[in-house]
Amino acid sequence: MIDLSRLKGTPVAVMGLGKSGLATAAALRLSGAEVWVWDDNPASRAKAEADGFQVVDLSTADLSALATVVWSPGIPHTHPAPHPVAERARAAGIDLVCDVDLLGRAEQDAAFIGITGTNGKSTTTTLIGHIMAAAGRPIRVGGNLGTPVLSFDPLGGGGTHILEMSSYQLELTGSITFDVAILLNVTPDHLARHGGMDGYVAAKRLIFRGQSAGHTAVIGVDDEPSRRVFADLTAANLTAASAQRVWPISARGPVAGGVYAADGGLIDDTEGRAERVADLASFPSLLGAHNWQNAAAAYAACKAVGVPTATIVQAMTSFPGLAHRQQLVATVNGVRFVNDSKATNADATEKALATFDPIYWVLGGQAKDTGLAGLEGYMGRVRHAFLIGEAQEPFAAWLTAQGVAHTRCGTLDIATTKAAGLALAEGLDGACVLLSPACASWDQFANFEKRGEAFSTYAAAIAAARQPEGSEGE
Repeated sequence: MIDLSRLKGTPVAVMGLGKSGLATAAALRLSGAEVWVWDDNPASRAKAEADGFQVVDLSTADLSALATVVWSPGIPHTHPAPHPVAERARAAGIDLVCDVDLLGRAEQDAAFIGITGTNGKSTTTTLIGHIMAAAGRPIRVGGNLGTPVLSFDPLGGGGTHILEMSSYQLELTGSITFDVAILLNVTPDHLARHGGMDGYVAAKRLIFRGQSAGHTAVIGVDDEPSRRVFADLTAANLTAASAQRVWPISARGPVAGGVYAADGGLIDDTEGRAERVADLASFPSLLGAHNWQNAAAAYAACKAVGVPTATIVQAMTSFPGLAHRQQLVATVNGVRFVNDSKATNADATEKALATFDPIYWVLGGQAKDTGLAGLEGYMGRVRHAFLIGEAQEPFAAWLTAQGVAHTRCGTLDIATTKAAGLALAEGLDGACVLLSPACASWDQFANFEKRGEAFSTYAAAIAAARQPEGSEGE
């Protein structure tokens, strides 16, 4: 765990006892701090008490002795209404921070790469970690990605923390100036938590807080809010005596002085040479324009910290992708089986439908309120749809209205088998059996991970059955 011994003997409160909150409390206790914990959920408090933590009601206790309150980013502290404990802490002059802020205070000799954006954060964070590991750099990867940062082993000088940062975390992390800060994109999300779009954009641009000479800002310019941030930073750099380096990235074509996708290639123009450094088709787990933006961001970040181009490109080629996010799990006679179980709504499924053609689409489950709205323009790519779960009937009606051939299958095993059978029988170039459900999984599976694992198992069985005797398979 991260060494927080600077807080030894100091009263510190932890508000919110989820995964990161419990990891924070454990690190503080191990470091000798006096730890107070609280959660509005009685079951969470009972578990913490059973683990030996001192449960203190922060809504009524005297907070004046506290050095700080480590706040769970998921608990509102400003909009739409501040939690009463946040109001009490601020009235007492106590700052709210999150666990990432404590990491920054403890690991001042380490380097930090931060990644934020509405979409693509997890893929980009994981891809940068993959590249840096291939380059032999000591790293830790986590943050909003899932691994609580205070459970990391310390890195110290020479190491790099690669952190996915949500807008909530950025508001509560003042101790870190990122050596490389990435803003991928901004589209409307979490607006109630930030008091509107302006507040959301302001939270996202905190990723660049404190940057100056020697730091690098990497900014996607494929959406208007991000373009405004890029323009603001670029303009500020014209007058600043000590400014950070600003590199634009794009999945849509040339951007001067940046990294971008064009004509099927990844282009590096950071030195004004517009050098084609890789064919995007050589990155099998980075398919589609959204992943080209992720690739451009990861390339720029790793170049900024001195990783050689050849190392970056080779690592991208071997990147396995994130589980359950357009994950290639099998290939049988040229037919790809892609696990996109993480796509639990139409917006997420749209990215997969835009990537593959022709598609043998496995979908359904527990539908969201928006159903399949917005996917109409992609139905020409769908050769046949195979329906499962509670959404089977309403989705069948929607597909009928779109003129898409479909089969009611009920369960995932039947849908996968039928989709594979038709795809293999038709033998079309580029065919993809795609699990991209546009639904939650809870009607038939405990979570989207279990659904994706089941699909992968069925695909592997189909691949094994089709493998000629004595062959090695693909």
